Amino acid sequence: MKLLLTSGGITNKSIAAALFDLVAKRPEETSVVFVPTAANVVEGDKSWFINDLANLKKQNFKSIEIADISAVPETIWRPKFEEADVLFLEGGDACHLMKWINKSGLFAILPGLLKSKIYVGVSAGSMVTNKRLDIRILQTIYEENMDAIKNMVGLNLVDFFFLPHLNDPDFRYLKENFIREAVKDFPEKTFALDDNSALKVIDGKVEVVSGGKWFIING
Repeated sequence: MKLLLTSGGITNKSIAAALFDLVAKRPEETSVVFVPTAANVVEGDKSWFINDLANLKKQNFKSIEIADISAVPETIWRPKFEEADVLFLEGGDACHLMKWINKSGLFAILPGLLKSKIYVGVSAGSMVTNKRLDIRILQTIYEENMDAIKNMVGLNLVDFFFLPHLNDPDFRYLKENFIREAVKDFPEKTFALDDNSALKVIDGKVEVVSGGKWFIING
């Protein structure tokens, strides 16, 4: 299984190189399906969303399909997933995304798809690969307002936690000292990465790809 877990998408040449190394094809031979579902419930300015799409377009892919798993039935989105080389799950609200991964039926077929396809996550799209979405972390570090009172089961594709947007000025608590305090009781390995960093994962083996800042807890 091959994954590229990013904080801010394809933000630099090293992350782009890591992606195409995983795909083992030239950009002009590579097709992508872009899943915007996590962004649907995020309010306010969406320039970050447009930037993520623009950065994808810069890679000169053969094609970029869009498939919102919350908006269309499986008969429409599934063929797009099956035809793509890269499954690109955009950022936004991780709980909303995980809800629709379950509700749409993607959860059941994703392991089969990932036998031959590359999973790329951006922010929430990376966080759902964890074994769980920890409500306390989402509320304290990311200050998300939510009705949920218990953790949500994640995709469990990796054995660590991924925390995006390290040092981002839009998140006042995403500083190393606060993160270390917030996850001090976690037994699991935890990566915190800024938007110029990513994790390249091949069959459980993790490589950090970074043009910025990152750190690991319990590593």
